[in-house]
Amino acid sequence: MDTVTLNQTVPEFSCTTTADESLTLSSLAGKNIVIYFYPKDNTPGCTQEGQDFRDHYKEFQAANTEIFGVSRDSVRVHTGFKTKHNFPFELISDPDESLCKLFDVIKLKKLYGKEHMGIERSTFIINADGVLTHEWRKVKVKEHVTEVLAAVKALNT
Repeated sequence: MDTVTLNQTVPEFSCTTTADESLTLSSLAGKNIVIYFYPKDNTPGCTQEGQDFRDHYKEFQAANTEIFGVSRDSVRVHTGFKTKHNFPFELISDPDESLCKLFDVIKLKKLYGKEHMGIERSTFIINADGVLTHEWRKVKVKEHVTEVLAAVKALNT
């Protein structure tokens, strides 16, 4: 499978959300999409990032933008995480890493001196025409959502 490329059309994909529905890229045509990848539900950085997107959700909606968070956690775990923090957007379960591989976010990471393959915190914007317009890799959570929101708003001007 190829990976996404900046300023190119994103290939069709299908995944499962916390609404227990199958989501396809084509079903979102005409809307901007923010997809943010994060390592694991219920960890401090991932929780803060989700809360930041939640707290700006109405501004993203006003900019014709849907938000989706993605990790390898199960739909069941995602549902608890989403409910606990009142996330108004869907989370995507990617246990087979198909979406992670499409966006090339599985990287070698080190934790307590041990190496493992895991999700590198990353965010992508796909415009209403299905083109990847922005990407942030190795994201630091602080102030990140305000950068993403500014980029989305710029798409609509």
